[in-house]
Amino acid sequence: MSEDNSKKRLGRGLAALIGEMDQPYDVRTATETPATAADQFVPIEFVGRNANNPRRQFDESDLEDLARSINQHGIVQPIVVRPMGQGHYEIIAGERRWRAAQRAGLVEIPVLIRDVDDRTALEIAIVENVQRSDLNPLEEALGYEQLIAEHGYTQNDLGDIIGKSRSHVANSLRLLKLPEPVRDMLATGELTAGHARAIASTADPVRHARQIAAKGLSVRDAERIAQKENAPERPAHRTARQKDADTLALEKMLSDNLGLKVTISHKASGGQVRVDYSSLEQLDELCRLLQAGH
Repeated sequence: MSEDNSKKRLGRGLAALIGEMDQPYDVRTATETPATAADQFVPIEFVGRNANNPRRQFDESDLEDLARSINQHGIVQPIVVRPMGQGHYEIIAGERRWRAAQRAGLVEIPVLIRDVDDRTALEIAIVENVQRSDLNPLEEALGYEQLIAEHGYTQNDLGDIIGKSRSHVANSLRLLKLPEPVRDMLATGELTAGHARAIASTADPVRHARQIAAKGLSVRDAERIAQKENAPERPAHRTARQKDADTLALEKMLSDNLGLKVTISHKASGGQVRVDYSSLEQLDELCRLLQAGH
């Protein structure tokens, strides 16, 4: 399968992809008609996980719940695998079900076999996990990074594949630039992607991340923290030392003549003269001087 055809097929979205997966596969004619077979059961020990599966975290309580369900009802949805030779298979999609089936003590599991390359297997795993919301934000970002680094995908390509916007992909990839302690908190669910994105541009995201987790702050709270830290400083008022020599000389002359502090502020269209007094007597004297001058 060419890279272009793979991208086009996956670009049709998860519904089309799952539709293709649901077509049965006949091992006897696999090399001739790899998209036409019946579901089959294979020994569970002949199925192994894919080391490139973007999903790394599996909640223990969820696995136990699924194992109990499998004991009662079996595996409702077959596990998608690809042949690895000598009767062994590698999981493309469904590792959680495979893990739970092991806990449930199943000897055989139902599979759908797809003969695909490494790139397509990774694409399918990411699509399935993202659409099911099975990946934590860090796993999702690492999967995108792997497709970009190893298979030359652009952010636009990935957006088409997973049915999300390019900005969603870009925001996900930004999470990988966070310090390791923050990424760890993201992987364990102590922080959400919204929290992490909010503090990514701050000077000390680790400190903010710990504060958010300890106080149970909302994403909006995290955004306020970042906005407060990143707000531009207001320009300081122009001080006397920053004024030109002529203005300073004029201020001194008026201050000496009046016996009061005089401040002159220039603007493009004019300015103002400020005279400070500290008592009513000084104000009376200033009024007398102004009237005398008139």
